[in-house]
Formats: sequence, C-alpha cells, structure tokens
Amino acid sequence: QVQLVESGGGSVQAGGSLRLSCAASGYTAGMGWYRQAPGKERERVAIIYSDGRTFYDDSVKGRFTISRDNAKNTLYLQMNSLKPEDTAMYYCAAASSNINYIRSPEYWGQGTQVTVSS
Repeated sequence: QVQLVESGGGSVQAGGSLRLSCAASGYTAGMGWYRQAPGKERERVAIIYSDGRTFYDDSVKGRFTISRDNAKNTLYLQMNSLKPEDTAMYYCAAASSNINYIRSPEYWGQGTQVTVSS
C-alpha cells in the first residue's frame, strides 16, 4: 500500500502562484492531480505517466505544470496565473501502473486546500 501526502496548498490572490507537492511512500507509475470544489464533481487536473508523458485539462493548460522527481517519489504541480475558479480541494492520485491509473487510481492523498481570491 502506497501512502500519498500532499502539501503546499494555501490562499492566494488571483494571478498568484502556488506549488503543490505529493510525497509517495513507494514507487508509483501514473500520478496526477484531481480537484473538487464545493458542490461540484471531482475533476482531473493533470497526469504524468512513468515515461514522462503529461496531460492537462483544458481549464489549466498553459497555467499549470505537472512534474515528478522519481528519485524522491514526489509529484509536483506548479500553478501560475491562478483564478478564483481554481479554488478547490486538490488531491494527489497514483497507481502501480499507467494502465491502472487510466482505469482508476489505486492510491489517494487526503487533499490540500487551494483558495484563490479575486
């Protein structure tokens, strides 16, 4: 069982930046970030596979960058030009293989809150 621990959330004004981190207790292949705002469904934000391929939701393309440090088993999400609509609880997710991640991530973090004020 891999444990995921997020950090780096907080409050920022519109246009600002935050960097989220997710430390995994073991190796994972597919990793990514989801978010859920109050009253809304959880949505996928960004994915990075073990081979480095990345995918982004259209709402964050050009503003967010996902990356990983495999030596540290750590996932990052650099968020720039933040907007009030980015306000949500952000969750780190991971899986033991890329295919498993596509089907449904096996591991989830507890979440870190991001609040963007206008």
